Amino acid sequence: MPDSEKTTSALDELRDDPTSRKKFLTRVGGTGGVAAMAVLLGACGSSNNSSSTSTPAAAGTTAAAASGGSEQGDLDILNYALTLEHLETDFYNKVIAAGLFKGAQADLLKHFGESEQQHVDALTATIKKLGGTPVAAPKSKFPIKDAMSVAKLAATVENLGAAAYLAQAPKIKNAEVLAAALSIHSVEARHAATLNTLIGKKITPDGAFGKPAEMSTVLAAVKPFIVA
Repeated sequence: MPDSEKTTSALDELRDDPTSRKKFLTRVGGTGGVAAMAVLLGACGSSNNSSSTSTPAAAGTTAAAASGGSEQGDLDILNYALTLEHLETDFYNKVIAAGLFKGAQADLLKHFGESEQQHVDALTATIKKLGGTPVAAPKSKFPIKDAMSVAKLAATVENLGAAAYLAQAPKIKNAEVLAAALSIHSVEARHAATLNTLIGKKITPDGAFGKPAEMSTVLAAVKPFIVA
């Protein structure tokens, strides 16, 4: 393939450009939904107008603007992630409402649900700032019967979410969107590790390296939880 036709992903940019790498490490140094929100909202400097600006947001979107069509690709990935976050948020809301967990376990699951809601808010705001239309929350249903089966389902959902972000990371063009996605991915992975421990599963079931799950696999897995 001629060099002119090659596309450079944000991962390539972070690997090859020390400046981008330093910026990435600075941005993902924080933890939790607030850090993810800050990075996501800072990823939206690309626009249709030609006026220049000195804001970090504009500086961070150079690579995306230069790789025609990449912004739409990033929007598609963000909306895919938003769909998953909507489902996770609704799942935890339904679990808490069911009252199957008490005390520290209930508090933990409530905290997880709050994190997922922050992810929803951040992704929604980012899509809008990039000029896209956020997907609506799908109607969902989950088999919430007893505490153990719910804990196992929660672990499945969180492990799947982490794998979904991992698969999309190399496809993201905007370095700041990538940094935000990875900051959310790390939280999903921590949720998964905690739930794996709760149900007696290995903290890292795939060993030293997580396995990505492609979009088709993830959507097929969550389809039973979506009301048509």
